[in-house]
Amino acid sequence: MTRPPVSDPLPYAERLDARPLDAIDLVVIHCTELPDLATAREYGERVLHAGSGTGNSGHFYIDRDGGVQQWVPLDRVAHHVHGHNRNSIGIELVNRGRFPDWLDSRCQSMKEPYPPAQIDALVELLRHLAATLPGLRHVAGHDQLDRGWVNASDDAGVQVRRKQDPGPLFPWDAVLARIGLSPLPEATTSG
Repeated sequence: MTRPPVSDPLPYAERLDARPLDAIDLVVIHCTELPDLATAREYGERVLHAGSGTGNSGHFYIDRDGGVQQWVPLDRVAHHVHGHNRNSIGIELVNRGRFPDWLDSRCQSMKEPYPPAQIDALVELLRHLAATLPGLRHVAGHDQLDRGWVNASDDAGVQVRRKQDPGPLFPWDAVLARIGLSPLPEATTSG
């Protein structure tokens, strides 16, 4: 890679479950749905799983300017997508998404485009991971794997998608044309 990721492990990274690198066969693309990388870090450092003293985060975070940080080592299982954590790498793209009204039925549009520098950094990272991890074959969006619906925060009688990231403005065709990974066949896990 021309610009290697900045290693900045989360405080609980070594408490996450270990795994062999050959168990990784999937990359999941997310967006933070937060205003900036600093806010994403605050969320990532929160301990949400009392038993293990860990929280939810991806392995890599890519800022709008293309800067890449690694918060979880690849040989650790990050909590980023229900049902697929053990075999996947989570990559979070800094993007507002539906922030701050994630589940408000009136605010379900994701309007922030992904800057070219961010997409270029993502492609470079994906190529690097595909070249160095022997079992890595597939890529998917968070929205393809977590298809759960929840009550809207403004109206419990309305259902909204729990996860929509990376969203409709993510350039799937352009990214897939530049990487050596294929889309994950139809997802089997929901909720």
